[in-house]
Amino acid sequence: MTFQMSDISLITPEIVLTLTALLVLLVEAFRPGAGRSDTTWLSIIGVLVAAAFALGQFGEKKLGFSGMLSIDSYSAFFKLIFCSIGLLCFLISDGFMKSEEYEHGEFHALMLMSMTGMMLMASSNHLLMMFLGLETMSIAIYALAGYMRTKEGMESSFKYFLLGGASSAFLLYGIALLYASTGTTQIDLLFNHFAAQGGMTHSPMALAGIALIAGGFAFKVAAFPFHVWTPDVYQGAPTPVTAFMATGVKAAAFAAFFRIFLVAFPASVESWSGALWIIAVLTMTMGNLAALVQKDIKRMLAYSSIAHAGYLLVAMVTATADAGTGLLFYLFSYAFMNIGAFACVIMLGRKGDQRTTLDDYAGIGFKKPLLAAALTVFMFSMAGIPPTAGFIGKFLIFKAAIKQGYIWLAVLGVLNSAASVYYYLRVLVYMYFKEPGEKADEPLRAGGLIALATTIAVVVILLLGMVPGAMVELAQAAASKF
Repeated sequence: MTFQMSDISLITPEIVLTLTALLVLLVEAFRPGAGRSDTTWLSIIGVLVAAAFALGQFGEKKLGFSGMLSIDSYSAFFKLIFCSIGLLCFLISDGFMKSEEYEHGEFHALMLMSMTGMMLMASSNHLLMMFLGLETMSIAIYALAGYMRTKEGMESSFKYFLLGGASSAFLLYGIALLYASTGTTQIDLLFNHFAAQGGMTHSPMALAGIALIAGGFAFKVAAFPFHVWTPDVYQGAPTPVTAFMATGVKAAAFAAFFRIFLVAFPASVESWSGALWIIAVLTMTMGNLAALVQKDIKRMLAYSSIAHAGYLLVAMVTATADAGTGLLFYLFSYAFMNIGAFACVIMLGRKGDQRTTLDDYAGIGFKKPLLAAALTVFMFSMAGIPPTAGFIGKFLIFKAAIKQGYIWLAVLGVLNSAASVYYYLRVLVYMYFKEPGEKADEPLRAGGLIALATTIAVVVILLLGMVPGAMVELAQAAASKF
């Protein structure tokens, strides 16, 4: 691989995040302490600067580093999603880490490095570059899951590490098979190869490679049947890390998944869309059925994230620019509603007592009205009830599916979405129709930063739900330019 000095400018957001991570580590090394917010503010500034550079990358597509990276509106949109996720997670983790009396310089540095990997995944035009981005992201997440060294956290980290390693092996073996059958791992050259061959049905080895790659991504997005790790890992990890995993990892995996399958394999869409159709239905159904019986809100959110992966897979099956618009809009809004919900979970918890059972939420609608109101907005949005961003996201995805002729897939998606209303609204029933417990009068674990994050999330969800036009147009422009 060769590169020009001008290529460096293409990865400015990644460089900013990496330098910020190193600076955060230096500050932590020279000024250690558990009760300060220096590294939080440094990280936030780094993320805002990276977001500003990402905004400048909207426009014409540029290839760099011998074609291994593709910088376009699509990657720029995802970089904005990652920066939004990072910003919100830094805001909600500051008060959490202080109350748990943990130093958080290394914590922030790991999150920043993970975001760098996510950005590389979204920009990759080469399967090996995508794999490097995936591992950069994953290794940091393994460490973050066990950061607090509790028994549950260590189990969560170890389980995620073992299963994540297996999924990486699937992915790498799939890449190797694809290279053996086509002679290239560059995404746009794969398209040329399959277009010249009239599809991939002539090559069982290529089909096996694609199946293994799909399996690797299915694990990362928690799709059926690779979803079983999700509840245990999400529950054991520190809550800010759970929020980061549920949104950042999912968005990065879908960014690479969507780009690879739509850019490299569109000529053979009939070879893989049928399998993805079945996986999408099973994923949303299994996620919703399991969430229905959960009495722990963190596990309920974990299972619901599986269901959301199913809705997003509908966009993958549809495989059009309209579906891409829905996918981008949904992932952007999902980041705000999901992190907002976890922020509420953090605020109700205490040191050593996460308070995540539904009984812990009994009566807080009157004891903690602002927290309950915010959580209501997040639950409504995840259920897809108007006027919230979640409703618009689902509408765009199902509309694209119907337009492409996937009527039954859209119907099953709507039915699943309707079923999910039960367990989201059950949280509201506990908050507003149950007698408050003894702990309901205790003050919230709230600081200025986590309150700010929750407010931002509520405002964005309502704004995108009531006036989605500008964001839809931005997503449309990004999805139409690979």
